[in-house]
Amino acid sequence: MLHLAGRLAPTNKLKLITGAALQLQRELQWREEVKKMVYPSMVTEENIFNDTPEMVFAKEHQDLVKDGKEWIKTVAESSSITATLIITIVFAAAITVPGGNRENGVPVFLEEAAFIIFAISDAISLFSSTTALLLFLSILTARFAQEDFLVRLPRRLIIGLYALLISTAAMMVAFGATLFLVFCRDKIWMLAPICGLAFLPIAVFCYLQVPLMIDLWQSTYISMFGMDNHNNSELDPDDMRVHLW
Repeated sequence: MLHLAGRLAPTNKLKLITGAALQLQRELQWREEVKKMVYPSMVTEENIFNDTPEMVFAKEHQDLVKDGKEWIKTVAESSSITATLIITIVFAAAITVPGGNRENGVPVFLEEAAFIIFAISDAISLFSSTTALLLFLSILTARFAQEDFLVRLPRRLIIGLYALLISTAAMMVAFGATLFLVFCRDKIWMLAPICGLAFLPIAVFCYLQVPLMIDLWQSTYISMFGMDNHNNSELDPDDMRVHLW
């Protein structure tokens, strides 16, 4: 049974899953579920071609491992560029605060509520974007063994994308607060267009990236074979028939 579980799923089944990395993750999850059903001695049992289940899985999925590596590296590279740009912007904004400083070095707008909002959101953006960048760099320097696609790499990508979303949102809040401080202090009605324009990039990011983030979360932490990817020990026979088909 483990040798059969090591076979590559049909193309029409793999196409239902987003990205080669998540396709490989689903194949690894399937193999782990089947392992729970067999005797431990069958894990290293050889077939008529003297191949163990691990060898069968590696041969069948070698192309998928390469595709998964390229997919996750592409996502990490593009996201790391975005995180780097955000770090550059918010770090520069932290040094050159809106309104400048007095002779004693204290910011001019220190007592303004909008300045406090700017300072907090700028710091959140800097810390979260730095965290995201480090996570994406850890993905790019990973060894990309097939077992890493089960939890380790998807988990890093999930945390990195969520941190990038937080940093983007905080950056736009800081930018909106800066606009209000410099240009609109006596025009409260300008708050509405500033908030609307600041929300636009956040909405675009959510529209483009949140579906991927949801797919990553569901694939990693919500098993299609049961309630939990890590603790479930029962397998639905109907799922087995569908996968082997």
